[in-house]
Amino acid sequence: MTVSVRTLTDAQERHAAIPALSDLRIRVFRNWPYLYDGTADYEGEYLAEFIREPGSVLVVAQDGDTIVGAATASPMAGQKPEFQEPLRRHGLDVARIFYFGESVLLPAYQGQGIGHRFFDAREAAARAAGATSTAFCAVVRPDDHLMRPDAPRDLHPFWRARGYAPVPGLTGTLEWLDLGDADESEHLMQFWMRDL
Repeated sequence: MTVSVRTLTDAQERHAAIPALSDLRIRVFRNWPYLYDGTADYEGEYLAEFIREPGSVLVVAQDGDTIVGAATASPMAGQKPEFQEPLRRHGLDVARIFYFGESVLLPAYQGQGIGHRFFDAREAAARAAGATSTAFCAVVRPDDHLMRPDAPRDLHPFWRARGYAPVPGLTGTLEWLDLGDADESEHLMQFWMRDL
């Protein structure tokens, strides 16, 4: 497999990628631990809003012309309140933090260093924007969750190797529709951070 990883900077190219990115997010986030039952309409609106945000970063992995992975980031000051408020309550200056949104990659392409390249590109963008730290949040699921696989993929060692650590007491909640549910529900999200 020959996979290229690049940052999309052209507005038209970013907009043209929305359908493929929507499909990718839905496919990847249906799996553990997110179990997200998303729709193309919602994903399209979310991504269109994201790419309009000043300072937003969109990195894609492509196998030929097919997008097989993507990672996003943007200044925390431009994020929605549900991302900013936990940091503010923790006494952190959101103006100095770059937020890393999703990092999604099809399973067949995992283990090839693409995740590192996603982090490298986003960390470079954060430094260029003058951020002093980066943050992302990950869903926390109970060990006895009925849909937990026997041997789930654990990304904690990868994140720690990149210099990230969970910040004790720094959590928030996000709502989405879980697979098999009729209504959206709140999900506990743990923030991870590192200084640049």
